[in-house]
Amino acid sequence: MTRRQFFAGALGSSALLLDSLHASDAQFRGVYPILQTPYTEDDAVDLETLAEEARFAARCGVHGMVWPQRASQYQYLSVDERLAGAEALKKASQGLAPKLVIGVQGPDLETAVRYARHAQKLRPDAIIALPTRDQGEFDLAEVERYYAAIAHECDLPMFVQTTGNMTVEFVLGMARRIPTLRFVKDEAGNPVSRLVEFNQARRGGRPEVFSGNHGRNLIDEMMRDVAGNMPATGWVDLYVKVWDFFQADEPDRALAVFSKLLLFVEQAGAYGFPTLSYVLQLRGVFHNHHTRGNLPPLDGKALESLRTTYEFVRPELTA
Repeated sequence: MTRRQFFAGALGSSALLLDSLHASDAQFRGVYPILQTPYTEDDAVDLETLAEEARFAARCGVHGMVWPQRASQYQYLSVDERLAGAEALKKASQGLAPKLVIGVQGPDLETAVRYARHAQKLRPDAIIALPTRDQGEFDLAEVERYYAAIAHECDLPMFVQTTGNMTVEFVLGMARRIPTLRFVKDEAGNPVSRLVEFNQARRGGRPEVFSGNHGRNLIDEMMRDVAGNMPATGWVDLYVKVWDFFQADEPDRALAVFSKLLLFVEQAGAYGFPTLSYVLQLRGVFHNHHTRGNLPPLDGKALESLRTTYEFVRPELTA
């Protein structure tokens, strides 16, 4: 073999690897709900109900599922609860179509590394991580060291969730330096304008951009080729319908369903995390709508309003 043939072969292998990665990334698209954390009446994490929530999400037609993140109240879960929950979901997801994404963020690098090592052994489809806190200004060099350490311990595809001062330019730079950083869930700044920035400046199709924010801008984001959205689970079948109608070039039907899911989104903004659990209770998935963190409970009027919305949108629900 000549030197030229050797290098041609090497370059060809690299191209095949990149093509394989791009094909793999293309499988991560659609609606990936953040699973809510169910609790027993004595405030323990209800692992059996968490597993049932995963099966419920699959019946709703979701493309993936994520736990634990902000909407899972991850900051109120112990290390042991998070490890046990991840294991319960891995077991429950066997044979289900949706991909499983496990959160590995921690309040410090050492804790995140522990979760990453556990994920490396557990082998979900991907991992996701917030930085060491939910919001605020960060030392971006420190943030990159944090994500690089996670990637060093776990070779699975990684979602980075943005917050605070994590700019588009910063995330794109990290993606060039951290090979497993394949996706971003972007919740820092204006999601629509930042989506355009990401798509114009990224290299080799990385990172693919998912949105959050309860899918408030999902129609506008799909018009700009968002890879997916990570909403709450309670009314996730509505998001799936919106996604599927839009992909099928039926925008009017997508808008009709979207207008209904926004009713729940507005109520979630008014009443907070208990809303998410209560809708799952209404749907027979959760046994209660208990949350942690001393959040204001839903009063009688809130419960009545949520029940009214549930009955109104019920004909559109699929699970």
